[in-house]
Amino acid sequence: MTQPILEVRGLSAWYTTAGLFGKKRRTDILQDVSFTLREGEILGLVGESGCGKSTLSKAILGIHEDISGEIIHHSKRPQMVFQDPFGSLNPARSVGWIVEEPLRIFGKYDAAERKRRVIDMLERVGLGEEYASRLPRELSGGQRQRVSIAVALIQRPKLLIADEPVSALDVTIQAQILQLLRELREDLGLSYLFISHDLNVIYQLCDRVMVMEKGRIVEMGDTAEIYSAPQHPYTQKLLASLRDDD
Repeated sequence: MTQPILEVRGLSAWYTTAGLFGKKRRTDILQDVSFTLREGEILGLVGESGCGKSTLSKAILGIHEDISGEIIHHSKRPQMVFQDPFGSLNPARSVGWIVEEPLRIFGKYDAAERKRRVIDMLERVGLGEEYASRLPRELSGGQRQRVSIAVALIQRPKLLIADEPVSALDVTIQAQILQLLRELREDLGLSYLFISHDLNVIYQLCDRVMVMEKGRIVEMGDTAEIYSAPQHPYTQKLLASLRDDD
């Protein structure tokens, strides 16, 4: 059994908003979520929009603080790959500048070493050195997502949270990005929490899957087993809708 890289224990999360007469109103989003993500594993999280998937990722990253329970990191903080690569990339800066920025903030390397690391990472994600001088608007959607992955990996984290990273791409480009994620897992020893509403994508990529409904994990297990014999009614409904689409 491989070691855990992330443990979530009894996590609940909520949003607090101002109500009538200054009273605060609490809206619960996550309820008693527990799971372990192992080293080298791709763990899928699937559920319909609004079920709490993105709130979970924000809580793990430490950017959603209205929580109770425990989040235990066994490596340095994970990095994030977002759904919309164009929205997460500075349109006024070159690809090289964007990928280098975390290293400048980190402040550990001189300019020559930062550049070397940027070129190495661009090549790892399937983009040559010539892409360093280009602007995001000059790239295709798939190329922009590769840049986003390079930004997330430039500080060499061991855990990536990927929140719907291929949902904005066509099927052919989706397959290329999924293959890239598999290769990076092997090359860099990565683990992923892979969030998606797309059951086909989860099936193609993930070792295990968690099914979330209304802020709760209702089923969790090996992907092939859950897809072949779902136990929870909500999982059965999701998979029935997938088969209806085929």
